[in-house]
Amino acid sequence: MVRSLKNPKKAKRKNKQAKKGEGSSDSVPSLPAKVWQPGVDKLEEGEELQCDASAYNSLHAFHIGWPCLSFDVLRDSLGLVRTEFPHSVYCVAGTQAEKSSWNSIGIFKLSNISGKRRDLVPDKTGDENSDMDSNSSDSDEEEEAGSGTPVLQLHKVFHEGCVNRIRAMTQNPHIVASWGDTGHVQVWDISSHINALAESESDLSHGASAVSNQAPLFKFGGHKDEGYAIDWSPRVPGKLVSGDCRNCIHLWEPTSGATWNVSAKSYIGHTASVEDLQWSPTEDTVFASCSVDRNIIIWDTRMDNPLAATITAHKADVNVISWNKLASCMLASGSDDGTFSIQDLRMVKDGDSVVAHFDYHKHPITSIEWSPHEASTLAVSSSDNQLTIWDLSLERDEEEEAEFKTKMKEQVNAPTDLPPQLLFVHQGQKDLKELHWHSQIPGMVVSTAADGFNILMPSNIENAIPANVA
Repeated sequence: MVRSLKNPKKAKRKNKQAKKGEGSSDSVPSLPAKVWQPGVDKLEEGEELQCDASAYNSLHAFHIGWPCLSFDVLRDSLGLVRTEFPHSVYCVAGTQAEKSSWNSIGIFKLSNISGKRRDLVPDKTGDENSDMDSNSSDSDEEEEAGSGTPVLQLHKVFHEGCVNRIRAMTQNPHIVASWGDTGHVQVWDISSHINALAESESDLSHGASAVSNQAPLFKFGGHKDEGYAIDWSPRVPGKLVSGDCRNCIHLWEPTSGATWNVSAKSYIGHTASVEDLQWSPTEDTVFASCSVDRNIIIWDTRMDNPLAATITAHKADVNVISWNKLASCMLASGSDDGTFSIQDLRMVKDGDSVVAHFDYHKHPITSIEWSPHEASTLAVSSSDNQLTIWDLSLERDEEEEAEFKTKMKEQVNAPTDLPPQLLFVHQGQKDLKELHWHSQIPGMVVSTAADGFNILMPSNIENAIPANVA
């Protein structure tokens, strides 16, 4: 279980520019581009990795001050399915500051997110000599939708202690729950901050340092230790589960007047820390938990014995899980040994529910999430500083590969040992911790790491949504 950020320091914006005029480019023969495999290839002295901007429809980096271990994307009223640039996104995040008293919940809006829709098979002649910036995919500015840089607007609310995890309610995204390292779970109403961000067009520099002292709606101190596991029900507004680093899970039932009845008796089935929780997308009373004890447990709160099933999922700690909202029989899990698996819950009673298992990553999995738009697609982040996107429906097709090589008029030296389901690899962030898809912008992924946030839209992510849908 890898949770804490390494040496949290306040992020500083870096202006990365290509060095020109150093040495003679004419004296050094240009070598063909090569696919670099993390964990396999090593950088020689003087070598550096270069971001291929043509691989992204959009790529932007930003930070809100102290690094954030956890965040959530907020649903907004800007459109259920948005496909045209520039984009705007709302998020809520919790900091991991150097001192406990410096922590806060950050509510922010990032607008004017520019980008361009690229062909799945790039025009080889069009991008050969493009100059790339590692912070955005602006290799062809005149054809890019949106102009200038993204605008960041930020509000802060004081939070006692570091924020281990933060989640927004699906039905009412202005209600968020935070798990603190103080051992408390708190519920907040951030509606005033969201409304202020929606009405303002000013950037980060105006009042960004001010931290409001807002009281939480509700505070629960019944856990015996701090924790990381928390999830709102996608079906019952206000219903919540939280799990701690002992082995206890508490069920929260909403009552009138913005309060909750939290079960005095905890759900105990794990023998070690509960790392993550996920509600069923189709059942009001069913949720899943995963633990350092290497197991996943399916719970049903209607039953006298709520422990419905136990799955031995991995050979090491199970760090994270994600329940597929488009194919509710599929549950993904990521482990401390770098592997991730897909469980078919219809097969649990037969004893072997694993339908896919991948060992591409060699370091702990820190986040995993199914795409809200494609049932077979999921994103994974790892301590190896890679964010990978997978399409489980893909298989190797030699004829298609030959056709692609012919169209590109060159030998494509892609490694043959990569899984055919591996769709995309994103790098450049240090100590990746969490990722989320944007449910209203198909193909957009937001990630957080020790050095800040990235917003990315890979150019090879296809969605079964018409391009003309507004």
